[in-house]
Amino acid sequence: MQRSYGWVIVAVGALMTCVGIGAMFSLAVYLQPMSVATGWSRAGISSAMTLDFLTMGIAGFAWGAVNDRFGTRIVVFCGAVLLGLALVLASRSSSLIEFQLVYGILVGVAAGAFFAPMIAAASIWFEQNRSLAVSLVSAGMGVAPMTISPFARWLISTYDWRTAMLTIGIAAWILLIPAALLVRQPPAAAGAGSARAPSGNGAGLTAAQALRSPQFAVLALTFFACCAAHSGPIFHMVSYAIGCGIPAMAAVSIYSVEGASGLAGRLLFGIAADRFGVKLVLVLGLLLQSICIASYLAVSRLGEFYTLAVVFGTAYGGVMPLYAVLAREYFGPRIMGTVFGAATMVSAIGMAIGPLAGGFVFDTFASYAWLYIGSSAVALGAVLIALMFPPLPSRAREGLQAA
Repeated sequence: MQRSYGWVIVAVGALMTCVGIGAMFSLAVYLQPMSVATGWSRAGISSAMTLDFLTMGIAGFAWGAVNDRFGTRIVVFCGAVLLGLALVLASRSSSLIEFQLVYGILVGVAAGAFFAPMIAAASIWFEQNRSLAVSLVSAGMGVAPMTISPFARWLISTYDWRTAMLTIGIAAWILLIPAALLVRQPPAAAGAGSARAPSGNGAGLTAAQALRSPQFAVLALTFFACCAAHSGPIFHMVSYAIGCGIPAMAAVSIYSVEGASGLAGRLLFGIAADRFGVKLVLVLGLLLQSICIASYLAVSRLGEFYTLAVVFGTAYGGVMPLYAVLAREYFGPRIMGTVFGAATMVSAIGMAIGPLAGGFVFDTFASYAWLYIGSSAVALGAVLIALMFPPLPSRAREGLQAA
């Protein structure tokens, strides 16, 4: 009965990643109307997202260490309070630099409190169906473009971008603060603490030793290249579609289709990873991602955008939770928060590159073509790095150790 509470943790984690990451990624929806209303450049506004990713990465590492030491509840509660405050303050910004600092730093710190800690919490609650559970927590990121982004677009169309951002900040408080109070550690982890041994070739490693290991280096570099590849195409998708002649609301719907497909991809890849092995599924997903990014250069009509969005969303959404599963398999639960937080920090640097690079490319060439060419090449590099993963620990050996 106690173990069934793990599914409550999964539901809370999905909600938090949906609202937290969705509020941050909604800057893609604000980008064009903000630029028109304020006269701020797209590169300048996009740089707030770059700051978000950098800050989220650093904060995610710090939050992961706090999570391992003090538990997940205090981390996500602080993140919930800070996220609402950051959005409220950003909505009142009177200059570009003020917006960049408030949105780029405070929202990033808040968002970092949700993803890695809740992924780590879910991975500890589950021994069976771990890939599926982690994928479901991450699925909140896929739900966000179907909920937070269209809601933001409707608010912008009905009122303005400032009212939209203020409203979403207040909604974040209403939804996330009560949800944070539902988070708790599993009985075994709460009672045994560090007595529960990590599994596989990560057994007995300290966090510092794990972060210097070859398996962490490959994990972090693959995560970095994967995120560097898709962050620009995702962030600039709405603006790119509008530039191709797609109406604004329809362009946002493409973003939503990607998100819905990402949700399906997380479930599909999670089930496949439990069945066929996480490394194989990751490599195939990364290869599909590279092909999809390059294919955006060949589309211009709404139906073509929708079709490609389904495949691209499935690919990039499906691979994202698999890094957490690999971290858990290599290093066990004891230092999961710190290790996955560090990997997330490295990936956030990759995520930070895309929005700024895309804004620079568009401001320089009045076209996004070079963004998609470069991103596809980086995605292919992620495939090559992923092929270097060392063998995973034996599941049979893990089961014997746990017994």
